[in-house]
Amino acid sequence: MFQDTNPVFEFRGPFGVPVQIGGSLVLRLACYLYTGGGDIAWPAMFIILLMLSILLHELGHAWASLIQGVPVRRIMLYGGGGFCERARSATAHEQELIVAMGPIVNLVLWALAALASNALWDSLFATASAFSNPELLFNSPKARIAEYLSLFAYINGFLAIFNLIPVQPLDGGKLLHLALLRLTPQHVAMTLTGGIGLVLSVLWVPAMVIAFGLGWWLLFFIPSIPLHYAMMRGQLV
Repeated sequence: MFQDTNPVFEFRGPFGVPVQIGGSLVLRLACYLYTGGGDIAWPAMFIILLMLSILLHELGHAWASLIQGVPVRRIMLYGGGGFCERARSATAHEQELIVAMGPIVNLVLWALAALASNALWDSLFATASAFSNPELLFNSPKARIAEYLSLFAYINGFLAIFNLIPVQPLDGGKLLHLALLRLTPQHVAMTLTGGIGLVLSVLWVPAMVIAFGLGWWLLFFIPSIPLHYAMMRGQLV
């Protein structure tokens, strides 16, 4: 898996955590703007909401680290997503909350954005009958906000599901390993996590090709086959 670690921009985020922007993020921005054709308003808003969702996801990891006394070195956003880098390693017990908070944040954002969007659409439909030209109402700023909230809900729902896929270094792979550590010895947990991840990593590339053919948007992320093979063989601790 490619992971950009060279920042081109940095700012101080919530909780005092440095947030860095990787150079590969420029490639993602160019790709999405290019696929938007002549109208760049929608892909531009998509990019803004996507990066905001990923940032809030990583801030969930950072918050869970800090409340357990685990210092956070930085958050990095790059073409393949983002990561939260801790200043020291965390125990398995600490990691359970740290890892889980990312998808939890996305699920909460999905629920809130979906509820707000549905409420706005219901309001628009309720008042449409009173207008002689209801099409104007559905082209109003209120309708545009409802559309953006729907998009924000979709992005966060996707990120929650995507991050729960049990491959490394996604949260799903980490949570699988942590769950197996509660049930099996460490070497067995590592072997099972690696084996499951290896199968999914091999299937990842054809799945990406199919997704691209269907017109789905993609994160520039491919799980590492050698990493999962090493885990399955017990070559990692």
